Amino acid sequence: MALCTVHYFSSALGRQTAANVLLPEVGTPPYPVLYLLHGLSDDYTLWGRRSNIERHVAEVPLIVVMPDGGRGFYSDAVAGEKFQTALAVELVDRIDRTFPTHAAREGRSVAGLSMGGYGAMKFAFTYPERFHAAVSLSGAVGWGNRTTGRNQEPMSEEWLRILGPGYRGGPNDLHALAEKADPATLPALRIDCGVEDFLIADNREFHAHLDTLGISHEYAEHPGSHNWDYWDLHVQDAIAFHKKALGF
Repeated sequence: MALCTVHYFSSALGRQTAANVLLPEVGTPPYPVLYLLHGLSDDYTLWGRRSNIERHVAEVPLIVVMPDGGRGFYSDAVAGEKFQTALAVELVDRIDRTFPTHAAREGRSVAGLSMGGYGAMKFAFTYPERFHAAVSLSGAVGWGNRTTGRNQEPMSEEWLRILGPGYRGGPNDLHALAEKADPATLPALRIDCGVEDFLIADNREFHAHLDTLGISHEYAEHPGSHNWDYWDLHVQDAIAFHKKALGF
């Protein structure tokens, strides 16, 4: 399959940015699209460099878009860059203009690891009219709902520049977004996490919260930790989920 790097100007970010795009060599257009989001310490190249994503989708009629989300938690920062608008709105529209996509909700899905898992859920709850399926791998799904970090330290200044004051219950709190959602309009949802992952408690809590709200979703725990061995294996589950949800 072909690998393209798209360099473009984002009005939401106010600067140049980039995304890698895998184009299929099977099937016929228009193609469904999977937006694959990276983690906090990564960039738009890491899915391609650290996983076998190209091999995993080699026989799948699917465009895979791997954008750059910086360290912005795929959110529109109170004091900083607007990654939510840049990716869920601007980039989606640009990809639909540039490539032979199935340019409708029924042709779009989103997945991500860690920070990107949070981003996938954020996009699903914020833009249910734009995405048909969403998968979180080892997602930081408690971010935006916490008052402390993983080590019970206060949230860092970096995060507070994104979240702003009084952020719990706001547009970056997945728990609150789920409470406000209409379950009938939501994308198909899947969440998984390794049982040795430091984020397992957050994932269990979010899973239980969705159950309490009656929001349909798949949830799975597997052996593994917060690393590429886990993500390379279980992104294959995400691809299978998206194929089933999108019907191809």
